[in-house]
Amino acid sequence: MMIKAIIFDLDGTLIDSMGLWRQVDEDFLSSRGITVPPDLFEHLPQGNSFIQTAQYFKDRFSLSESVEQIMHIWTQMVSLHYESSVALKSGASELLQILQDKGLRIGLGTSNSYELAEKSLSFNKVWHYFENVVSGDMHLLGKPYPDIYLKCAEGLGIMPQQCLVVEDTLAGVQAARNAGMQVIAIYDSDSRDQHQQIRELADSFVMDYLELHHELKQRVNL
Repeated sequence: MMIKAIIFDLDGTLIDSMGLWRQVDEDFLSSRGITVPPDLFEHLPQGNSFIQTAQYFKDRFSLSESVEQIMHIWTQMVSLHYESSVALKSGASELLQILQDKGLRIGLGTSNSYELAEKSLSFNKVWHYFENVVSGDMHLLGKPYPDIYLKCAEGLGIMPQQCLVVEDTLAGVQAARNAGMQVIAIYDSDSRDQHQQIRELADSFVMDYLELHHELKQRVNL
């Protein structure tokens, strides 16, 4: 079926931000006298959205703050970086322009908050490309559940089978697959321990946006 929409993940896919979040985890927990456990993200029962991750932290570490307070603290910890220094991956802006010029619909399906997504993509001058944004502070099951991507496709007015997702994590690739969408995985060093599983599950795996452009040429006739 012809691809009519490309839906991007944000962190690790469009922007180099995963290292920042690892530091947030460490700083947030250590300030409460908690050592980051090695299995921190091995089991998120309701998915990895912003809301659900905050709930998971609250439950697992018996935190006194509410879920809303935890999300607010995290946002404060990274907000300045997102609005002033977290950069797009090389070639991302150019590819977004090409996709728009070819008439493809462009969406964003992120586990992050809408606020931080808007700050980062506005700082990088690409926010205007995204016709529909579904974020992890909406009350949806997070990745690897398909809800975020299905909601994004619905907002774009495109059938899931006509959407292609670009992702960097195993949970994200699983979410796209569970939504019935094609998925291209792009390299991010933070997911290197999952790369074998990602390669096996994704339709293809690319190292950067140059390779992604070449791959999309084959799939959507750029």
